[in-house]
Amino acid sequence: MKITRGITVLESDGTYRAVRFPTQDEIAAATTTYMGGHEYTVDDATKAALIAAGVGVTEANFTAL
Repeated sequence: MKITRGITVLESDGTYRAVRFPTQDEIAAATTTYMGGHEYTVDDATKAALIAAGVGVTEANFTAL
């Protein structure tokens, strides 16, 4: 069986981490949560931080508004 599911990115104190199945406690503890499978609008600084964090985010994950 294969489940297609986005990867959630959690940010706490400027540190990002990718989580496939985040718990409610992990989500509550995060400063910012980007739930997998959803689209978010972020500023250029956040975009750069997500790419630099090494959590699987690349330039290809972003589209211009």
